[in-house]
Amino acid sequence: MTAAFETLSPTRDTPVLFIGDHASKVIAPRYDNLGLSGDDLTRHIAWDIGTEKVIRALCTRFGAAGHICGFSRLVIDVNRDPNAAGLIPESSDGTLIPANKNLPQMERALRMAEFYTPYHGGLAKAVQDLRRQHKDPLIVSVHSFTPRPLTATDDTPPRDMDMALLVKGDMQTADKFMTGLKEHFPHFEGRINEPYSAYDLNYTIDVHARLSGDSWSRHLAIEIRQDHIGSETDAARVAQGLGDVLSDLI
Repeated sequence: MTAAFETLSPTRDTPVLFIGDHASKVIAPRYDNLGLSGDDLTRHIAWDIGTEKVIRALCTRFGAAGHICGFSRLVIDVNRDPNAAGLIPESSDGTLIPANKNLPQMERALRMAEFYTPYHGGLAKAVQDLRRQHKDPLIVSVHSFTPRPLTATDDTPPRDMDMALLVKGDMQTADKFMTGLKEHFPHFEGRINEPYSAYDLNYTIDVHARLSGDSWSRHLAIEIRQDHIGSETDAARVAQGLGDVLSDLI
């Protein structure tokens, strides 16, 4: 993908939209990999490993619409407020991002205009279309997390949850999801607001799932531990189980 985002058009009249904020590790050639090389271009600092595979599988299963980011979060992070310090990260999990250091304001504005703004504009249209066609749609954002950050200290235990939800505005849908998770993933440990909290990292959902005030569209922000979806086979297996869970909600 070379565009700011890819739209997966629905093939059936399904009231759900799947979102992949961090599904891509693509860095445009003119950025010369932002000064990085080797594993830093493919590990979790560049993207949410496995999420694109899961989202495409879910869109196929339900004939649903999808909105997938077309660039690495190291270029600019679409799941951050425009004024957030980490919008264009100068470092991530112990790795310095040389080309992002002391970035001129003109370059920041260019990345906003070329990547960030089109991504959210396209997503706003996708959500608008979904709401126009369906009375009570479901918006599902899919992310993944690393089992253990590189910067973790020796006495920091690995993250022992397998899947999690970031929850702030729709506890009812979250509760139904967790019930289904226990049924379809009996060996998975599910958590709420771990290893991240919706009160800290929830920009895309906050903007596009909120209707007004405390009123929200039904939504889920799913976090999957990346070692469960790192391969084609594993991602397909998890997507199958997630589809079973989501069937009861869609």
